[in-house]
Amino acid sequence: MVSSLFRGALAGAAGTTALNAATYLDMALRGRGASETPEQTVDRLSEKAGITVPGDEEHRSNRFSGLGALMGISTGIAVGAGYGLARRLGWRPRLPVGGLAAGLTAMAGSSAPMTVLGITDPRQWRPADWVSDLVPHLAYGLVTAATYAATERSRRRG
Repeated sequence: MVSSLFRGALAGAAGTTALNAATYLDMALRGRGASETPEQTVDRLSEKAGITVPGDEEHRSNRFSGLGALMGISTGIAVGAGYGLARRLGWRPRLPVGGLAAGLTAMAGSSAPMTVLGITDPRQWRPADWVSDLVPHLAYGLVTAATYAATERSRRRG
């Protein structure tokens, strides 16, 4: 089971790289700015936990940015580990279905805390907002599922 979790976590890391690449490509093509919701999530979580993030305004902002990115990476790795566990427990969808499931799970894993904290409300998103969020998460899911499948094939050969 540990091997499945570890391989899933690695697949999730690869998927996270794909998500980031898709996001940055979208930003470059459309000239849009980075989302501030990860930083707002860290800020709100630190307030709720009663933890003061040290530094002046600039340093705090930089810390929020770094912690927000780390939260995204952690989500991607955790969803990948969950994908590996599901595979270990016998879930065997075809690659597109597995990729869709992983991508939607990652999307929910990142959006749900922001929604609960009142930072975003997906019910208010415009179609372009949904596409901007959905496409990178689908890239995440497909790369995660494909990477995990590649580790299964290599284990059978080796």
